[in-house]
Amino acid sequence: MTKAQVAQKSPYAVEVEAGKSYWWCACGRSKNQPFCDGSHKGTEFTPQEYTAAESKTVYFCGCKQSRNGVLCDGTHQSL
Repeated sequence: MTKAQVAQKSPYAVEVEAGKSYWWCACGRSKNQPFCDGSHKGTEFTPQEYTAAESKTVYFCGCKQSRNGVLCDGTHQSL
């Protein structure tokens, strides 16, 4: 299995809005990090949907290696 490109070695803090969907870049190639811009086309990666349960700040994974899905789990600290 191919690993995603590391976009950055820290999370992206994003203010999300309750009920809104966000499409997280899983490949690391997007120029619109942490969100998908279609750069995954032709790869085995697909963006992952995150729907905000409430309006708040969330920390989207920037290294693309999180075992916690789209949200940061601290994996970037060991890269």
